[in-house]
Amino acid sequence: MVQAGNVNYRREDDLPDVVAVFPLTGALLLPGGQMPLNIFEPRYLAMIDEAMGGSRVVGMIQPRLDGAVRADDEPELCAVGCLGRITSLTETGDGRYLLNLQGIVRFRVLEELDDDLPYRTCRVAPFAGDLELGEGADEVDRDALLKAFRQYLDANQLEADWDSVVKASNETLVNALSMMSPYGAAEKQALLEAPDLKTRAATLVAITEISLARESSEDGGPQILQ
Repeated sequence: MVQAGNVNYRREDDLPDVVAVFPLTGALLLPGGQMPLNIFEPRYLAMIDEAMGGSRVVGMIQPRLDGAVRADDEPELCAVGCLGRITSLTETGDGRYLLNLQGIVRFRVLEELDDDLPYRTCRVAPFAGDLELGEGADEVDRDALLKAFRQYLDANQLEADWDSVVKASNETLVNALSMMSPYGAAEKQALLEAPDLKTRAATLVAITEISLARESSEDGGPQILQ
């Protein structure tokens, strides 16, 4: 079961099979994660208005990584995204919405619909396994994940609330670090599409080590992390 705001999602039937989607390069929403959004384009304001009058669920998805576009110059979409529920919304007074989106489950796009709406909608198939929170969390190599995170902080002269980090559950740690990671669209999509928490954690560690090795090489330092 996944709780998002006031709603519990226990099975696939609790989720819509047609959703409005918000294509955004480099954005990564994962089940249980929190994503703040600043909405100002008229078509997406309309999308949020419609969602707030219904399920409050929208889909976050990236444009396709190869840059492919449709005949109308809109980007093609990646095959996998994540459903999120709008759990808070504030009107700014200057025509914008500030909202929080909480991740529910990932989804696969079955087809994009041609429904003459100003925003895009897709028929989707949710990853029902994501409703089992914590599944596979015990298999995460927590030590490797924390080591890579610490190396990244040190290399970039950053600080974190380490007490909170070490107290976080494996699932919270993996998904939060994945969402906040500064990597590109391809890396974010790889993290999204990882089949389980163990693989997502291993992918994040590998991406971080490659990034650190590249930075070390460019600085003239050793190319192999110890």
